[in-house]
Amino acid sequence: MPRNETPGTERDDYVPNPCEEPKKEEEHGEEKWEQINEAGSIITCHKDKIIHCLTVIGQIEGHYLLSQSSKTTKYEHIIPLLVSIEEDSRIDGLLILLNTVGGDVEAGLAIAEVISGMRKPTVSIVLGGGHSIGIPLAVSAKKSFIAKSASMTVHPVRTTGLTLGVPQAFEYFQRMQDRITNFVVENSAVSRERYGQLVLNTGELVTDVGTILDGEDAVREGLIDAVGTVSDAIDALYQMIEDNSDKEK
Repeated sequence: MPRNETPGTERDDYVPNPCEEPKKEEEHGEEKWEQINEAGSIITCHKDKIIHCLTVIGQIEGHYLLSQSSKTTKYEHIIPLLVSIEEDSRIDGLLILLNTVGGDVEAGLAIAEVISGMRKPTVSIVLGGGHSIGIPLAVSAKKSFIAKSASMTVHPVRTTGLTLGVPQAFEYFQRMQDRITNFVVENSAVSRERYGQLVLNTGELVTDVGTILDGEDAVREGLIDAVGTVSDAIDALYQMIEDNSDKEK
């Protein structure tokens, strides 16, 4: 649908364009709060450029439901939303806000793969934490930021519950870890050897192996592109949108 087209009877899935003629302030407020409550996302506009802001918080929920007391991001909600963002010609870019402790490996990788394969400009920023499977999510965007006070925990794949102590089980964990490592190395500036050292570090975590990186360390290691604020991430996204517009002319 063209950017300025108004809703018609032939379109039942019309989504209002925030850059179109202004509505009453209270109507805008109600729409935004409903969108935040339903999907943890919001659409905003500046100088006729529209960006979709998506939050990934708490644990990434996979095939099994977590308790009602847990803050979760459900992959079955996020993946269709990402597809709609990619296919909506009115949306110019995607901003991803991350504050996650990790979660289901396959669900997190699935979301990260969708983001990395998007043609539209994408920018991520880690706020608070981007731990475990949150690392592939952070590096999946075309440009990544991390707040100076934020941290990222790099560690091997872990599991809960009953595990059979057989070679096949350990081989499965290794193959899963290789999937994560391959994705992170392909989508960031860290080397495979260095990432392996961070994952298997035994001198930092008390009850586990791995490494905790603060904002500047994550940039120094090549995982994240830059330390910055939300404003820096938004500015970078709008600049990417402008650059894309110039290429299309």
